[in-house]
Amino acid sequence: MEEKHYEVVVIGGGITGAALLYELARYTDIKNIALVEKYEGIATLNSKGTANSQTIHCGDIETNYTFEKAKKVKRTADMVVKYGLQYGYQNKFMFANQKMAMGVGEREVDIIKERFEIFKELYPYLELFDKEKLKEIEPKIVFDENGNERPENIISMGVQKEVYTTINYGAMAISLTENAKKQENKTCDIFLNTEVLGITHIGDKFFLRTRNNMAISANFVVVDAGAHSLWLAHRMGYGKNMGCISMAGSFYLTKQHLLNGKVYMVQNPKLPFAALHGDPDILADGCTRFGPTALALPKLERYKGLKSVPEYFQTLNFSKEVVQILWDLIKDSDIRNYVFRNYLFEIPEIGKKLFVEDAKKIVPSLKTEDIYYAKGFGGVRPQVLNRTEKKLMLGEASIDTEKGIIFNMTPSPGATSCLGNAERDVKKVCAFLNKTFDEQKFTAELVD
Repeated sequence: MEEKHYEVVVIGGGITGAALLYELARYTDIKNIALVEKYEGIATLNSKGTANSQTIHCGDIETNYTFEKAKKVKRTADMVVKYGLQYGYQNKFMFANQKMAMGVGEREVDIIKERFEIFKELYPYLELFDKEKLKEIEPKIVFDENGNERPENIISMGVQKEVYTTINYGAMAISLTENAKKQENKTCDIFLNTEVLGITHIGDKFFLRTRNNMAISANFVVVDAGAHSLWLAHRMGYGKNMGCISMAGSFYLTKQHLLNGKVYMVQNPKLPFAALHGDPDILADGCTRFGPTALALPKLERYKGLKSVPEYFQTLNFSKEVVQILWDLIKDSDIRNYVFRNYLFEIPEIGKKLFVEDAKKIVPSLKTEDIYYAKGFGGVRPQVLNRTEKKLMLGEASIDTEKGIIFNMTPSPGATSCLGNAERDVKKVCAFLNKTFDEQKFTAELVD
């Protein structure tokens, strides 16, 4: 079989890999690029619209973000919006809506007030909504099933005006690959149903071993394959100081429009997982979706049977250090109870009743019969364990070998950061291959 050689190969057809393909094609003088995806289409796993929160996480209502992290995430979130506006994707797969972070009870109300004073500098559009204002803009979070005002003090910080908050990342990923292929004087190939089983580095080339025996090589490889990035890194001897556990998120749907926009809760600082939120689901006719749950699963892919279970245990990289990290997490009663409760959420009927108890913090009038388990919704997020520092790594992890191959693991907000992460890697690729990155064009289109 004739070998297909490229200057750069991207492994993984989710939003992160698609963003890198697009930026390499549009903003560099690299001529030959390929994207390799193991499944039948682009964004079939964690990037598709049913697998994530459909949120442009810019840091204004994410209460677990520090000011510095919010500042960094805001820049990359703005890139997503500018990309959408550049191609006219508003109201196609990118939407403007109201959003807020809500505090319930005096402790959380104080957190929201304090956070508002700090973050309004970074987000001048932010407003504080007291209970009276919330009666107008999100009445369902104020009144119970009998029409009575909830007894707790509540306050929200957020925005009512036209701010882009919601996106179908699966549709965005497809658009990125389509727009990459439209760039002039470029070879931009996409190989679907091409699972990479291993990578060999010989001389100045990387050779991909694939399940369908495609002969593909490259001068530079970027692996954007979620948890499988670490699996492939381990097979090449990289990232041995890291392990990985998988956290799956499930959702419950209603058949009603209970909320007018996104309502996020105050994050428990002890829990490294997403806080419960409710919002209109753009793939369910705007009906309200609640979630995500946080379920530890011994697999790298959510709805693909048991094939990734052995790969999970290989990627876990089990050792006494991993045991110590997991023990430190589970011995905390808040985390332990949270994990156990989230397992119960998956049990029919019992789980639904328990979940409603939590979701009523957002919508007090919610009843068990109002919601149903969103079968097939949710994905898997890799949570990387640092064996050297004996702790869970929050946010993105990247292994840059400085030898022409990079491995990226991107849990939330990886989708929001896709264009910013691609910018980082494009610069590294160009420096290694002695190619040019058109930063002026990039900045004019996606930053300024």
